[in-house]
Amino acid sequence: MMKVKFRKQLEVLTKVHKLSKEKPGEEQVRSSIDKKRIIIEETKKLLKEYRTVVILDNANTPSKLYRYIRQRYSDIFYIKMIKNTLLLKAMEELGISNTDEIAKYLKGSCMVIFTNVNSFEAKLVLDKISVPYRIKPGEKIEHEIVIPPIRTELKPGPVMSLFGRLKIPIQVRDGVIWIARESTIARPGDVVTPELVSVFEKLGIEPKLLKPNVKVAYEEGLVIPADKLAIDIEGTRTQLLDGLKTALSFAVELVVPEPNVVKVAISRAYLRACNLAAELGVVTKETASLVVTSALRRAYALASVLAQKVPELASIVPQAPQQLAVTEEKKAEEEKPKEEKEEEKETVSEEQLAEGLTALFG
Repeated sequence: MMKVKFRKQLEVLTKVHKLSKEKPGEEQVRSSIDKKRIIIEETKKLLKEYRTVVILDNANTPSKLYRYIRQRYSDIFYIKMIKNTLLLKAMEELGISNTDEIAKYLKGSCMVIFTNVNSFEAKLVLDKISVPYRIKPGEKIEHEIVIPPIRTELKPGPVMSLFGRLKIPIQVRDGVIWIARESTIARPGDVVTPELVSVFEKLGIEPKLLKPNVKVAYEEGLVIPADKLAIDIEGTRTQLLDGLKTALSFAVELVVPEPNVVKVAISRAYLRACNLAAELGVVTKETASLVVTSALRRAYALASVLAQKVPELASIVPQAPQQLAVTEEKKAEEEKPKEEKEEEKETVSEEQLAEGLTALFG
């Protein structure tokens, strides 16, 4: 009987122990679910508040980069670490379109940026961010590292042999080591050695540049991969200017009733009217100079043709205005003062004008 009672008591105690272990587990599960629900609700709120979501690749990215973004760009970006599954869940609960397409990029560790600027502007800003960071042995140098002539505050000792092995010229002055002259200690593609890391640390150099690695952006239903977000600023500016010029020219031809367009259209119509009047020989106050210039140009053209047909006329055919101007300038430089040159030019022009008019109108 004692054994039976003891066995029953032992079974009861065992059940109580199991129940006592199960309850905390259930509480832990419930607590985890509650935390996830809170994150999902917060994410949904952010998705409603911001128009653009940018996903960054967070693999092997130090937190220093994100601290820098939070400090310097808090007015543009809100940055938050959200699990991929929770971000997707929040999007699905909001009924956001193209979540399947977004899911393709939510792999590995990701950082999420919320912003109200458009996707392309966000990418431009992020591309300008670079944060210096320490480098580890075995990594490759991304850009040239040059040490200027500086005071290092390092005391003479074993460190001098380290500088010597890396061929860094040094001097000892005032009890400290100085870099004697500018020295290039690493070039792009060089593999970092422990000795080089030691020099970087002693000189306070952080040769690595941390940059945000954009994977994808989501804006108003559009999923835009990083390679599609790259913009050629100068090329785009040129295209826009060319488009504006073409549009303005087209609008002027149609005389679109816009103040700026009408001004250009009136100016163009006036110039065309003057040119037409000059071609027809209509002399008015506005067209007189154009008519005379046109007549003179034709006279010279006719005289040039006649001189080619009749070589004897070449000596008496007057020079064209451009040729005459060049000739007179050379003469002025060699023989005559400037004032005499101007007087001669005016006299010749009058003679040429008379000859041209005679040739045209008899």
